[in-house]
Amino acid sequence: MTETILRNAQIVLPDEVVRGSVRVREGRIADVAPGDAGVGEDLGGDYLMPGLVELHTDQVESHFQPRPKRYWDPIPAVVAHDAQMAASGMTTVLDALRIGTGPTDGNAMAANARTLIAAVVHAAEAGLLRADHFIHLRCEVSTPDVVAVFDEVGAHERVRMVSLMDHTPGQRQYADVEAFRTYMLGKGRLTSDQFDTHVATLHELSAQYAAPHRQLMAERALARGITMAAHDDATQEHVDESAALGVRISEFPTTVHAARAAREAGQLVVMGAPNIVRGGSHSGNVAAVELLRHGLLDILSSDYVPASPLQAVFGLVAAGEITLPQGAALVAANPARAIGLDDRGVIAPGRRADLVRVHAHEVGPDAHHPTGAPVPIVRAVWREGRRVA
Repeated sequence: MTETILRNAQIVLPDEVVRGSVRVREGRIADVAPGDAGVGEDLGGDYLMPGLVELHTDQVESHFQPRPKRYWDPIPAVVAHDAQMAASGMTTVLDALRIGTGPTDGNAMAANARTLIAAVVHAAEAGLLRADHFIHLRCEVSTPDVVAVFDEVGAHERVRMVSLMDHTPGQRQYADVEAFRTYMLGKGRLTSDQFDTHVATLHELSAQYAAPHRQLMAERALARGITMAAHDDATQEHVDESAALGVRISEFPTTVHAARAAREAGQLVVMGAPNIVRGGSHSGNVAAVELLRHGLLDILSSDYVPASPLQAVFGLVAAGEITLPQGAALVAANPARAIGLDDRGVIAPGRRADLVRVHAHEVGPDAHHPTGAPVPIVRAVWREGRRVA
């Protein structure tokens, strides 16, 4: 019988932080005890938190395509991405892969999704990965091929979540068309002279495809038991539509009104942790901390910065916005519950021993943090009781 004791830790439980020890047996938490166990690995008073459950990270695509039109070998890309996620405290990761080929995406979008799904599945089944990986398909409903690609790749058992997206400028994430201009020109995907024609093309595609494809994608997700998210809902009408389709998660709502409507519809609200760390949305939409203060924030995801969830949690705790147990719920318990992974997300007897040791490194005041802010340092990660980082 394999047994490990982690002692002298500040253990982040669902309702409190307790100085004590955690006993792990055969990959599960066997016991949580206050006080010094006297034996076991000494964590030196660091925090012991549940392993983070990440619902939306775009980073695997960045590792696969580190430069425009330049691709890395897919399995090494997945392995490198996994190492970065584990080093950020994540023990369960949903790799967000976009499907749906837009007018500036070239001919490789669908092929890239197929390649990365195959690489994630191979690496996971070969035991090459530190974290437990699943697939989140980001479905751009205003594109001609999104349904056909989903029919090809969506049946795999590791597909646990789909999000229904429409990034057509003038609504949702890019209600401010100038924010979309800044993004596209800044990424080098368009010149200024090309922009207006491109926007007109996107509006034509959305008018033709968005509504029917949203319905078809929802039908397929429900039939396969896949958790659905609505992406960038902004209005009551958006939320009403997503609720009627069976959506359970509101991902990055852009207004307080939409977040409140989503909560009333029984949806869990997800926001990006970079929004917290940066102090607002890069698109000019609602700040995540505002939703938190309204009691409308359930889950934080890393989005485009893997280290951001822990940084956001410790920053919010230092600012007095939340307690550390509440922060752990945002990044572990609630996202696990959202996708039906009820065996993880909290430190409690019987749960998976997915754990992360975090040291809070104190940094003095600066222009952004007048009273100082702790920097969370991940010192160790265990997945099902096995040290992986």
